[in-house]
Amino acid sequence: MHEQLIHILPMVLDLGGTFVFAISGAVAASRHRLDIFGVMVLAFAAGNAGGITRDLLIGAVPPAAIANWTYVGVSVLAGFIVFFWSSIVTRLDHPVQWFDAVGLAFFAVAGAEKALMYGLNPLMAALLGMLTGIGGGMLRDVLVREIPVVLRADLYALAALAGAATVVIAHLLQISPLAGALGGGLLCFALRYGAIRHRWHLPAARPSGR
Repeated sequence: MHEQLIHILPMVLDLGGTFVFAISGAVAASRHRLDIFGVMVLAFAAGNAGGITRDLLIGAVPPAAIANWTYVGVSVLAGFIVFFWSSIVTRLDHPVQWFDAVGLAFFAVAGAEKALMYGLNPLMAALLGMLTGIGGGMLRDVLVREIPVVLRADLYALAALAGAATVVIAHLLQISPLAGALGGGLLCFALRYGAIRHRWHLPAARPSGR
């Protein structure tokens, strides 16, 4: 049972993160008035860029997002939901940020879990968890010509790293993978919630005066 959970959990988290990030990508596309093809492209890009990058780096080829049609299906479903019912989604306050925060939590823990499953050392597993979390949001922002949120002064990459590190620590302490994933996901989301709601941020660079 434990072995089954270790193998199933990363995929479940991956699909959850794919759906939520794809929603955020589709919302960004809708805000920039892209057509339905553009919405689908941005949904897939946001939902799968982080996972594809992670899989290539750990040697899990072909990447799950390409080898398994479910990832494409989940991305397309998210795109259609936003395209046809955008008024419902956009009623939320800062919808891209909130969906992004949930997706970040899913992907940070999924990335760390999968990296550990492929035998990476704890430090690299935590860093790959962070990379999985931030990859989709970065590509989404670049495609709509915005500064990626990870480069701004709020807690984004740090939140993903904290969530991934929690998964790694749970693994080292031989705590249940499910408990580690839950704790890591909640910590990551809590940090992003604070950054969005209470404007927590890291020090930002300021141009020197002449």
